[in-house]
Amino acid sequence: DRASDWLRHGHDRDAAYDRVVLHVVGEADCDVFRTNGERIPQLLLPCPDEVQRRYGELLRSDIFPPCHDVLASLPKLKVHTWLSSLLVERLGRKAEDVRSRWERCGRNWADAFFITLARNFGFGLNGDAFEDWALRLPLRAVDKHRDNLFQVEAFFFGTAGLLDGGEEAGYCQDLRREFAYLQHKFGLPAPMAHEQWRFLRLRPGNFPHVRLAQLAYLYHREEGLFSRVVEAESLEDIRKLFILRTSDFWTDHFNFRKESPHSAKTLGRGAVDLIVLNTVVPVLYAYGQYRSDECLCERASRFLEQLKAEDNRIIRQWANAGLPVHTAADSQALLQLQKAYCDKHDCLRCRFGYEYLKARSTPR
Repeated sequence: DRASDWLRHGHDRDAAYDRVVLHVVGEADCDVFRTNGERIPQLLLPCPDEVQRRYGELLRSDIFPPCHDVLASLPKLKVHTWLSSLLVERLGRKAEDVRSRWERCGRNWADAFFITLARNFGFGLNGDAFEDWALRLPLRAVDKHRDNLFQVEAFFFGTAGLLDGGEEAGYCQDLRREFAYLQHKFGLPAPMAHEQWRFLRLRPGNFPHVRLAQLAYLYHREEGLFSRVVEAESLEDIRKLFILRTSDFWTDHFNFRKESPHSAKTLGRGAVDLIVLNTVVPVLYAYGQYRSDECLCERASRFLEQLKAEDNRIIRQWANAGLPVHTAADSQALLQLQKAYCDKHDCLRCRFGYEYLKARSTPR
């Protein structure tokens, strides 16, 4: 930066900058002063032209990633070290989200787990709506009736605002009556607005009705689900917890209005693994940090290493550039790289960006 940027930013009139003892610049085009008129010593530290040119290439490149031509040649240890650091960043950020939910729900870890689980049952498009729904859900009231799946569904669908409408199946009317009774019994607030739920471009199997029915079945079946997740030692033990079905009504319905071909509304293996990736792993990691239990944090990381890498456009781009992408640990690290560095053009803090500048600025 130029020394004159000090004036352009108004630092010469801001007493907060009077404590600066040395002004380091790339171009000393003027002297700079404190608010009392004292001159501040300056150190000229110009950036080599070659480095500046290559940095400009990183920012202007139309090819993603802009550092692609050095990635395949980097030593495996350097790649592994940076991806490991990125994974820790990613887990830390997700753990912060979990802790935020934990604070919002009265510091109850079982509730924070359920809210995180609910969000991820939205599978992207309805994530916000599911989290809002779970935060509204009167879980202590539901607990009093969790042995009755019909009443759990009444709580779930009623709170979601999906029991209001025109011509629906008789089952919906039964749930509506039951929810009205439960509302009166527990003094429940108004439900969500139906408009919060999104249906456009959703496969029927991913409709909110189906996902809520699956969550209701899980809540009904698994009292102490969070404890079972914490106690599970293996990935297969975790997967077994999410072998789900629904009440009979949903075997031939995707919503309350129309019948559909008979099919069990279960979670496929891919969906279960996404739940493990986005719910179980970050909650275990956050809980391990809270308990200062390294074993839980290591187990969360181990589950990531046992899951397959996600397959999406971003991950494929990195794989095509020559990076190893085998496990969910790899793909999660690369998503962190994309969102925290590439999207912000923060190449100077990225070790791959550093290697690009270093390699290109070395005389050949």
